[in-house]
Amino acid sequence: MRWRTLKTKKRSTPPKTKTLFAPFWPRVAGFATDIFMIGLPISIITMMLFGYDQMHTAGALDVLVHDPKAQTNPPNPIASLTQIALFLLVYVWFWHRNGQTPGKKLSHIRVVDASTLQNAPYWKLTLRFIGYFLSFITLIGFFIGLFRSDKRALHDLISGTAVIRVP
Repeated sequence: MRWRTLKTKKRSTPPKTKTLFAPFWPRVAGFATDIFMIGLPISIITMMLFGYDQMHTAGALDVLVHDPKAQTNPPNPIASLTQIALFLLVYVWFWHRNGQTPGKKLSHIRVVDASTLQNAPYWKLTLRFIGYFLSFITLIGFFIGLFRSDKRALHDLISGTAVIRVP
């Protein structure tokens, strides 16, 4: 084959697939499901480690709003940190393993790296978990996705992740 004919052949480019970002309500359903499917076992583990009385102490929110319960029955900081560490380990492990926690799998959505749309590295997923707290504190952080075309919430923007639909 001559060079001239090779040069003039049209190169076919693969068609670009459109990324389907997960809308707000499936994300909420997945998160709510995870609170029960992941939160209950972690609460039971915390209760086994620190005793049943730990479940009746004041929570972090009670301390922040100066509830009288926080004065009479303050939370155990070691138990609280252990519980947060367990949540961090479990969530990050599920997200890194296949991009889905049980609730996200039920909602047919997946957490990915926003630039590559592949599984995100551990450091981005850890940052995403920490970003959840910032989204919770501001509350608007969760609702930012309603106004964005890529449906990314504050914790996704901070960490460079995105949540997409999967079949």
